Amino acid sequence: MKKVLSLFVFILLFSCGNYIDEPKNLVPKDAMAEILADLAINDQATFMYQNTNLESGTRYILKSHNVKPDDFVESFNYYVVKQDMEGITDKAQKILIKKDPKADQYIKDKTKRNEGIPNFAR
Repeated sequence: MKKVLSLFVFILLFSCGNYIDEPKNLVPKDAMAEILADLAINDQATFMYQNTNLESGTRYILKSHNVKPDDFVESFNYYVVKQDMEGITDKAQKILIKKDPKADQYIKDKTKRNEGIPNFAR
């Protein structure tokens, strides 16, 4: 009975390898980082200028990168499940710093302020 149970557990562990299938039109990681950087800039612009439309800016960014909204969402979900988003967001942060060098000091100040605060409280 122990052998059957251990075999069942072994099969169960290895059968759940992929939680999500790769999308047909997967956005490459480099393009995803560029899109995320542009979306961050768009978000800040809508924060600064309250009368602007976040949705139209998002549509423009996706259109300028030749990415359909559904493809972006599917790719984003895929990278989140595969736990690849940290590398993509790091690359997006480097792109933002290249576009605006003052952002580097802001990021350093922000992380310095949050050093003593636990992750759940940030």
